[in-house]
Amino acid sequence: MTKIRAAFEKGKAFIPFITCGDPDLETTAAVVREAVRNGADLVELGIPFSDPTAEGPVIQGANIRALAGGMTTDRAFALVENLRQDVTIPLVFMTYANVVFSYGADAFFAKCAKVGIDGIILPDLPFEEKDEFQSVSWKYGVDLISLIAPTSHQRIAMIAREAEGFLYIVSSLGVTGTRSEITTDLASIIQVVRENTDVPCAIGFGISIPAQARQMAELADGVIVGSAIIKLLQQHGTQAAPAVGAYVKEMKQGIMDL
Repeated sequence: MTKIRAAFEKGKAFIPFITCGDPDLETTAAVVREAVRNGADLVELGIPFSDPTAEGPVIQGANIRALAGGMTTDRAFALVENLRQDVTIPLVFMTYANVVFSYGADAFFAKCAKVGIDGIILPDLPFEEKDEFQSVSWKYGVDLISLIAPTSHQRIAMIAREAEGFLYIVSSLGVTGTRSEITTDLASIIQVVRENTDVPCAIGFGISIPAQARQMAELADGVIVGSAIIKLLQQHGTQAAPAVGAYVKEMKQGIMDL
């Protein structure tokens, strides 16, 4: 059992997404620690990229602010080293294939293993092209986490059969961002997933309030929330940690008894 899988063993997992370096690394570290204290089971750390194709305006803004503040891949690794002094839950990076490619895949995954990153999500990496990074990720024991979208259709079973860590189920068409309603037939997607793997799955994109988190957690093994947390960072800046902690606590409580 991988460390990521263990995050789903105690019930429904709450997974916050936080962009590294927005507004600065000290705040990112404080926000992660506050999220963990308030019930986060796994944290998704975004390494900023100049052209984040999966992201809506809220997380795009976080990328722009972080890059303008001097955020780099090496600083993301240094952040994780700092967090690993006391944070024991699984940590995964979310970034784009070009970030890994330009760093050098072997060097990138070696550094992930060294600092304590358990997995990586690359939303612009097609399933059919993942072999370029898969062998390297296996070499260093870092899970390459696959995404399943509403448009995956006949590919769902194929992606599920080769899944590792957890499966990221994209709730809606389009980019990240809060949504008033999620109308995708997620139950049928998750049914196919369950028929083909026992790897846990978490739903992301569009979840922002406890009622939505609960609705999604009734279907899946966990929920991922990004834009709602980034909005708190945008609103509170360097003083965001308490607000994020309170939000994580409220969201986690909404799914705890499932």
